[in-house]
Amino acid sequence: MTSAEVLVQVAELAGPWIYGTFIAEDDAPAAAVSTEDAQAATGSVNGQWIVATGQGSNKTAAGYTVSEILNGARVTVVGTTDRVSGTVSIAEQKMTSAEVLVQVADIATDNSRRDGQFRGNVMDAAAFPTATFTLAAPVDLASVPTDGTAATVPVTGTLTLRDQTRPVSIDVKVLHSGDTLVASGNVPVDWSDYGITPPSLGFVTVDDHGTVDFLVSLTRA
Repeated sequence: MTSAEVLVQVAELAGPWIYGTFIAEDDAPAAAVSTEDAQAATGSVNGQWIVATGQGSNKTAAGYTVSEILNGARVTVVGTTDRVSGTVSIAEQKMTSAEVLVQVADIATDNSRRDGQFRGNVMDAAAFPTATFTLAAPVDLASVPTDGTAATVPVTGTLTLRDQTRPVSIDVKVLHSGDTLVASGNVPVDWSDYGITPPSLGFVTVDDHGTVDFLVSLTRA
């Protein structure tokens, strides 16, 4: 074997290690409620609320987090969009109804090829344009502080992806700052439960599970 052939073999063997050690990077984690610039609450939580843009660290965003092996390196991928809408009803400090809709075709990462696979083969966004969370049972918000700190409350609902609806139970972090409500959470998902087949294309293999992530900023309707 010539020295050139040895170098080629070394490069082939070391390539994935080099990529994983020096090139591949995890994405930033999905957004979560921040109390950095929070204020004391003004007014009651009761009333009708709608999803708004938000501000600072608490800008509305939703998407997914998944782990994949890319060119031999394990990386965490986070896709997000701010194309989120929805409504929430609260009475007697209990959230009685809520629906949040996410525009799937607008969810993006830092890789256009990955996004093309996600919108096409994975999620078929043309046929199933929205992902939806719907509240299934009232949520007691009496424990949410009014001093600009946050509380975590259990929430049950349904999640719809690709027209497949499944029950979910999650812990949601809630902040009442000024006259704004902010909530965030991560829904664990086995993709097969929703008829979703993660890509396995040789150079990339995506895990069969991940999370659906959301941070919603709410203002009064």
